[in-house]
Amino acid sequence: MEACIMDGTTMKCGAVSGLSTVVNAISLARLVMEKTPHIYLAFDGAEAFAREQGVETVDPNHFVTPENIERLEQAKEANRVQIDFTQPAKGDIRKENAEANGGDSQIGTVGCVALDSHGNLASATSTGGLVNKMVGRIGDTPVIGAGTYANSYCAVSATGKGEAIIKATVAREVAALMEYKGLSLKEAAAYVIEEKVAKGNAGLVAVSANGEVTMPFNTTGMFRACATEDGHSEISIWN
Repeated sequence: MEACIMDGTTMKCGAVSGLSTVVNAISLARLVMEKTPHIYLAFDGAEAFAREQGVETVDPNHFVTPENIERLEQAKEANRVQIDFTQPAKGDIRKENAEANGGDSQIGTVGCVALDSHGNLASATSTGGLVNKMVGRIGDTPVIGAGTYANSYCAVSATGKGEAIIKATVAREVAALMEYKGLSLKEAAAYVIEEKVAKGNAGLVAVSANGEVTMPFNTTGMFRACATEDGHSEISIWN
């Protein structure tokens, strides 16, 4: 598992990768941000830091479920690296849709962006990564500016194919378009998702300093939600 958190006001951030025993990866990322002089810890070093800080850990078998085993077996059978549980059986009527969507079932990564009453922005993202990925592979989630970014303009958390998101520096690109080209959050995010990342590869949630919210994606769907302090809320999956 891997995770990242970033404070847009201070530009402080923390990231972790290669976790196999930590229950809440994002909590460890926050401790890296708050308790160390570093930004990014990974694998054995991150696990050792988790034990040192007393965060909740479990046996790695805790994370092994029948559903995850089935996903892995499907991915291996199809000889593919995929986001999740959508490689169809031969002749499955969903095959065409699944292939068009690159095997993406829109589940896996969890991201959150927030704006407080003082105008402070923050972003956090956590993921288990791709199914059937190579040992040692690191995705976009813990990479500042790719899957996670926050500054005084906006906070962004991305989801999708990590390699595509890293190449497009998705989260930072949204912030840069606002800062240097004067685009609104919605305009900047739409441009990045539609023009910078190939279809079927990414989505994001973002909030700006003035409270603008946008949640674009170029996959078939993306689980997403928004809530404000005055009681407004919305939950969606499809367009």
